[in-house]
Amino acid sequence: MSRKDIIRCARGDLPADLLLTDGFMLNVFTGDILPGNIAIKNGTIVGIGNYQSIKKVDINGATAIPGFIDAHVHIESSMTGVDEFAQAILPHGTTTVIADPHEIANVLGTEGIRYMLDASAELPLNVFFMLSSCVPATDMETAGARLTTDDLNPFIHEKRILGLAEMMNFPGVISADEEVLRKIDMAHVARKPIDGHSPGLSGHNLNAYVAAGISSDHECTTPEEAREKLAAGMHIMVREGTAAKNLSSLLSVVDPVTYRRMMWCTDDRHPHDLLSEGHIDFIVRSAVRAGLDPVKAVQMATLNPAEYFRLSHLGAIAPGRQADILVIDNLKEFNMVQVYSRGQLVADGGRMLENAGSQKPVQPPRVMKVDPDTVDFSIPARGQSMRVIEIIPDQIITRSISSRARVQDGLAISDPDRDLLKIAVVDRYSGKGHLGLGFVKGLGLKKGAIASSIAHDAHNIILAGVDDRALSCALRTIVDIGGGLVAASNERPLAVLPLPIGGLMSDEPIQKVCQHLDALLQAVAQLGSTIGNPFMILSFLALPVIPHLKITDYGLVDVDTFQPVPLFET
Repeated sequence: MSRKDIIRCARGDLPADLLLTDGFMLNVFTGDILPGNIAIKNGTIVGIGNYQSIKKVDINGATAIPGFIDAHVHIESSMTGVDEFAQAILPHGTTTVIADPHEIANVLGTEGIRYMLDASAELPLNVFFMLSSCVPATDMETAGARLTTDDLNPFIHEKRILGLAEMMNFPGVISADEEVLRKIDMAHVARKPIDGHSPGLSGHNLNAYVAAGISSDHECTTPEEAREKLAAGMHIMVREGTAAKNLSSLLSVVDPVTYRRMMWCTDDRHPHDLLSEGHIDFIVRSAVRAGLDPVKAVQMATLNPAEYFRLSHLGAIAPGRQADILVIDNLKEFNMVQVYSRGQLVADGGRMLENAGSQKPVQPPRVMKVDPDTVDFSIPARGQSMRVIEIIPDQIITRSISSRARVQDGLAISDPDRDLLKIAVVDRYSGKGHLGLGFVKGLGLKKGAIASSIAHDAHNIILAGVDDRALSCALRTIVDIGGGLVAASNERPLAVLPLPIGGLMSDEPIQKVCQHLDALLQAVAQLGSTIGNPFMILSFLALPVIPHLKITDYGLVDVDTFQPVPLFET
């Protein structure tokens, strides 16, 4: 269909393909909610009003709003393939995601980015990408790839590449690291935005970060931090994921002035939450229940991210915009009556239609160069006081605390009575057997061990547990299945979730993934833990760009100083 035919249809000279009638429409430009018919031709909205059409759908007094946009998400964190991810979120009204393929890029490099582009090319979900800027996140871990500006440059002008993803290496920006600046310059030359990632950054360092051209942040945890970054000119993405939940803390920042520079994102959201709570609809619904004006909540989910990412064809119900439309019951509960993507009905009554479209991409190669027989989890006691990673509930930041070591036969061992568990990160890429060892407080296991090949950002194998036999069993199981999640006791795996796509994603339906996760969480409960999802928490303990103390295959990392530190304190 040519632009000329779109214009002719908008004039009323050609019939529309579809007319949504007898409902209300939210205009995100003006904030008005008015009655009106929506005319659609070839997936494009051609006008609001009375039009002739081939097909009419009476929405019976319901309200039409634009499709939701997730401003920052790692699809890999759903632990499903891209196709299943789309099937899970479209019924909840998310019609567009801006994804950072950072996780699979750390495993497979540019091959991982190309895989995600190919896997999402023909879906009814609009999947755009930001180029992963920090692969690896630091030089204090072993990663599966190293992406330079030269590696990224061939992608930057592709239509579905919108810019440079979260610049986690904020020390590199502030110190004017040459390679970091080359990546920033690459995005600037392409006239594409650069997302930020700067937890706690303030004052002159924040000024330097923003002056370099970083334009957004999704790591704010306090109102004061968000206000300072807004005042510096940044756009703020309010995150409500599975591990990091910032909505309640930041909602007070949303006011009649600031809201137009704020948007919603999930960042990392596990399959259970996708199926039971929802996606962006859950955030919008929660914000409205907490007192936010529903029109502003919708604008933050639609127009704001569309404008920030320069997606002028999305984010509104207006002539010339893509017909991504949600028909909802009301502007309080946001229950999805119908979901249209590109003018096609893809979900009805909260369920995907069988003919809504999907694709099954070829799996990327397996990456698991580990010999479990060579890994020794014992820790010689080199002092009485240890640095311990302390988990903070509902946050991915941690505390660094000191604790007395429990010593047996000259070795530091776990002390479940004090909730001090051994934690380890095993290099799965180089074959050199790099191993980082330490202790963590807050997982609550009384026996056994858990392990995962999802360990942000390098995605080595991370394990935590009470005894070395269980740790060894969990490691061997992860290697045997080519990546995944495991709960083990003694020398026996209790439950397993295989993740054959890069050790990050399953090739099974999301409902099956949830069944595996249910079995894992039941097994973890048998091991004594009472926290909701220890695997999600575990996956962030190897992320050495989030304060304050983390662990990689090189050992403990003090994120505040960006330096490795010894386990035992002198």
